[in-house]
Amino acid sequence: MSDTALRTPILLSVVAPVYDEQELIEEFVSRTIAAIADYEFELVLVNDGSSDRTPELLERLAGTDPRVRVIHLSRNFGHQAALTAGLEHAVGDIVAMIDADLQDPPELILEMIAQWAQGADVVYAVRKQREGETAFKLASASWFYKLFDKLAQVDLEPNSGDFRLLDRRALNALLEMTERSRFLRGMTVWVGFNQTAVSYQRDARQAGETKYTLRKMLRFSLDAVTSFSHLPLQLATYVGLLSAGVAFIAIPVVIVLRIFDSYLPGFGSITIAILLLGGIQLIALGVIGEYVGRIYDEVKHRPLYIVREELNRPAAHGRVTGAPTARAGLPVRAPERTERIVQ
Repeated sequence: MSDTALRTPILLSVVAPVYDEQELIEEFVSRTIAAIADYEFELVLVNDGSSDRTPELLERLAGTDPRVRVIHLSRNFGHQAALTAGLEHAVGDIVAMIDADLQDPPELILEMIAQWAQGADVVYAVRKQREGETAFKLASASWFYKLFDKLAQVDLEPNSGDFRLLDRRALNALLEMTERSRFLRGMTVWVGFNQTAVSYQRDARQAGETKYTLRKMLRFSLDAVTSFSHLPLQLATYVGLLSAGVAFIAIPVVIVLRIFDSYLPGFGSITIAILLLGGIQLIALGVIGEYVGRIYDEVKHRPLYIVREELNRPAAHGRVTGAPTARAGLPVRAPERTERIVQ
């Protein structure tokens, strides 16, 4: 046993983005509340523009338990934006973020709190096994983490996701990062502080379907790499220099062959060279375009999300000291109330 006194949380915030989870949301809320019932807590559920019965169920849950806070966004802004909205509205001195699909067990939050109590500022969960996922999903995830490790400037633990717990100091530092192309699992590593890991077995999805299509996964991967590395831009430069070097070397070779009457002109070789160089140029332009597009999104300064309505918002005096008030989103309608009973 260490002689250092263990920390005790004043208020625990659990943040979960929710999108079309009508089959699982009630079970998720009941399991989460049962897991953290020994602590003073708030459960912040962010409805990311769900089109099924999820909003109705969320309002019913908020009406029966004032500790369940519901934030309705005006439309679907995406997983990372919805998660950011929850983090910015959370008022606890420690904040856990988790998905509502029950693949990540809420019971693991207790182990995360234990690690925080011993001095960790950021506790991230690492998947030992990933049940119910296809071979392609597992392989692509492995490739992504390897690629990110080679390109990025942060040490992201393989098989770690957004299931994390942050101390208020670390969370405030994270929220100072206002970029739109968000890769929160990398951003939490970038802020530093004392970080540790807990391992767990990820369960298969019990109902519904994954919201991360192949297209969204590819976009998310691009956001991750471009947010933490400019190496792709450098690679485009290196490939261009290599191509130019080959061209300069080929000039004297062609001259010598012409002198010795050994030059064999051919349409195929010229065509291949043109296509090769053209392809390299287009790839380089595409890489540059990815970065320029993100710069364009940043300079517009649009809000990251828009809040349509907020239920069970805590009173201003109930905020934990040090919780920031500036937010990346735009609150449109946030009624001053602590309870709402839905018939």
